[in-house]
Formats: sequence, C-alpha cells, structure tokens
Amino acid sequence: MRRNAVRLILAGLVALAAVLTGPLTPVQAAAPESPAVTYTNPIAEKRADPHIFKHTDGYYYFTATVPEYDRIVLRRATTIQGLSTAQEVTIWTKHSSGIMGAHIWAPEIHFIDGKWYVYFAAGSTSDVWAIRMYVLEGTGANPLTATWAEKGQIKTTWESFSLDSTTFVVNGVRYLAWAQRNPAEDNNTSLFIAKLANPWTIQGTPAEISQPTLSWETIGYKVNEGPALIQHGGKVFMTYSASATDANYCLGMLTASATADLTDPASWTKGTQPVFTTNASTSQYGPGHNSFTVSEDGRSDILVYHDRSYRDITGDPLNDPNRRTRVQKLYWKADGTPDFGIPVADGVTPQRFSSYNYPDRFVRHWEYRARIDANVSPLADSQFRVVTGLAGAGTVSLESTGFPGYFLRHKNFEVWLEKNDGTSVFASDASFYRRAGLADPAGVSYESYNYAGRYVRHYDYLLYVQTPATATDRGDATFYAQ
Repeated sequence: MRRNAVRLILAGLVALAAVLTGPLTPVQAAAPESPAVTYTNPIAEKRADPHIFKHTDGYYYFTATVPEYDRIVLRRATTIQGLSTAQEVTIWTKHSSGIMGAHIWAPEIHFIDGKWYVYFAAGSTSDVWAIRMYVLEGTGANPLTATWAEKGQIKTTWESFSLDSTTFVVNGVRYLAWAQRNPAEDNNTSLFIAKLANPWTIQGTPAEISQPTLSWETIGYKVNEGPALIQHGGKVFMTYSASATDANYCLGMLTASATADLTDPASWTKGTQPVFTTNASTSQYGPGHNSFTVSEDGRSDILVYHDRSYRDITGDPLNDPNRRTRVQKLYWKADGTPDFGIPVADGVTPQRFSSYNYPDRFVRHWEYRARIDANVSPLADSQFRVVTGLAGAGTVSLESTGFPGYFLRHKNFEVWLEKNDGTSVFASDASFYRRAGLADPAGVSYESYNYAGRYVRHYDYLLYVQTPATATDRGDATFYAQ
C-alpha cells in the first residue's frame, strides 16, 4: 500500500511538472496566418512613385508617374501580377497653359464616400517648379471610365513647393500627409499631417512631424517626401523617402500609437536608420516612394516601390526614365514592427520557410551553414527564391536572396549555402523535388534529387538531408512557406 501511495504521489508530481514546464517535445505548428505569396518583378517599366489600391470590387488599381510628366494613367487587374499586362488608360492630361501644366507627379488613387479621388502634384507652364498638390474627383464604378472633375489645389499653411499627398483613416479619422518646403527651414521638404474636412480640404492647422536632419536624409538634397502609412498591432508606421532620387534614395520610418493624436508631432518617433536602401548584390538602386497594398487573399502586406537596376546616371536623375514599379512581401518582426528586408533581385520574389514543429524558427544560413533560427536578422538570410532546379527534370533549387547565385545544397548530407560552380555535381546536390509536407500536406518537404528518399530536415537546429523514419523526423522535414 505504501509503495502504491508513493507511486501515485510521484506520478502526480510528474504530471504537475509537465503542466508547469510544458511538453518536452515540440508541438505541431499551426499553418501560418500569412502564407507565401510570390510575384515576378518588375511589375511595370518606366513607372515611378507607384500606388496600388485594392478595392472592394475585387480589382487592384495602379497609377504612377510617367517619365513624360504630362498625364495621369490608370490600370486595373484582379491580381497584382496582372497589372503588368493590364491595359493602361489616360484619365487626365496636363493643362496646355497655367497651373497643372507641368511636372505631373506622384498620383495616388483612393475611394472615399462612394467616389474616386486622385491626388497628384503639378507645376505651372510659367514656373515648372511651382509644384503644388491637386485633387481629381471621379464619378462612376470603374475609375478607368469614370467622369473626372478637378477639385483644385489643396491649400496649406504656405504657398510653397508641396507634393506627394496621401490620405488614410486611423480610428475613424481621415488624414492627409504630404511633403512641403517650410520657408523657415534650410532644406527641400519636410513631412506634414492634417485632418481633412473633405477629400480636398484640410481641417485645422497642419503639423510638421519630420524634417531631414540625419546624414542619410540629406545626400544630394535635404528631403523627406513620399509618405505612406500602414497600421499593425495598434501602431501606425509612416514610411517616407529621403535624399536625392538617385542611388542614395531610401526609405525612413516614423512610428506612432494608433490611439495617439497624430497631429501632435510628439506622437511620432523617427527611426535613426533607413529601413530600405540600395542593394548592389541584388542590383537594386535607389528604392523609394513606396505605397502599401495587400495580397490577393488579404493575408499578406505588400510593399510597392520604385527603383532602378543600375547605379550610375548621366545628368539629372529626374530626366532618367528608368525607374520601375516593383513589389515584395512585407514581413513583421516579433515585436510588431515591419521588416522590409532588402530590395530583392528581379524575377520571382522570395519566400521564407518556418519549421513545422518550431513555428518561430525559419530556415536560414549562418556562416554559410543552413539551420533554423528565430528572430533572423538580417531578414534576407532567411529568404530564398524557389527557382527552376539546376538539375532540371521537374526539380527546384533554393537561391539565397542576399547572395544571388548561392544555393542551398547538400554536402556529406549536411546542407550548406554555396555559390553555384557550374558543375553537374553541384546542380544535383542543389536540386530537390518539392513534395507535400510529410507531416502536413499544407506544408512542404524537399526531397533530394540525387538521393531518393532523403529529405531536408533539421536536427539540433542544423539542416541535413536524411531519410525520415519517425513522426518526429517527418515533422523535422516539413516546413511552411511564408
């Protein structure tokens, strides 16, 4: 009896310990809330300052600055990729004389209270640099065929260089943000915000929330411009562009609480470093003037921006027509802040792969060894382009985002990131068959091309190609694309 009592007490203690400490083995991950989405860049050549708006009618609407600076164009498609080949319609052309007669820049399209509105900047035929902000109002279900009326200039505190107006709603309040030259400051433009009385009229006194003071904001020109806003986790994040519109162009970011008074400059905190910059490895230069949209399933945030595929520009960058529209998935860090990563290489956009049984850990390379880790920084170390397999025959290869030309390959059954040396051995070792997840068909598993039955799996957080024999093995060989 005593022995049975002791056994019962010990069993109870073990059970209590399990409750308090949790399971000793990993628990199956839920499929990610934001599954992978892929697009092929660029979306549009010779289209700068892009804005993509997803409407409730199931269409994406796309507008951007054309290099002739003489008109406003629109496209629509049911997918983001479809905008690449969608018919483009000119909905408005610059005036032949006077205001709105030159430098037609940075249009944005919005749907407010049953009507369409396009915000844009324009100069005058008498002074092309007398840039001011204007609004068009469109009536009709389809803005490509709508009737458009000019609502005039957006009046601000000063009659000074002003552009890049954008509008958004936070906690039921509609705001306008824009860039403008403050006559009291020694710079080109600062950022301002105000509430709107109607889509073309500011309410109250605008507040200045940022001016270019940091070293990376003042290269070539002292610029804060192109504001864009995204909300997440009770916070609002406002990106903006800084410096000259060449390879120095980059994105900075302001942060505020969604419950704060956004017209109070004290509500905003500016990051000390840019969040998105030129990347020579991927041949992307001067990324900037972004907007945000969402994926077709509504589960991923998408960063929209322009850049160039080369660094060196002859003459004034404004006269170079080759800024092009690009998109890529925006990720979120564990602390709820956005992770922009790097402007990815042209072609298919990358994915991340989370572990089936360690949902906060992602496949990444560290000192060229492949492993799974949480809180990966930089983001690009955990992003891979799934491309046609180097060995062909229905295979895929996983190419590093930050090191184009480097692929995951197995060597002595360990998985490493190495540069493609062009040999057939490398091609075979870096090629895999994409299979439904061994532990969950909603996931993905990668079977070795040249060792049938061996799969990429993690063990002690390092990646190998091994033959899965147990349920744990199959879980270790299953990943979710994000």
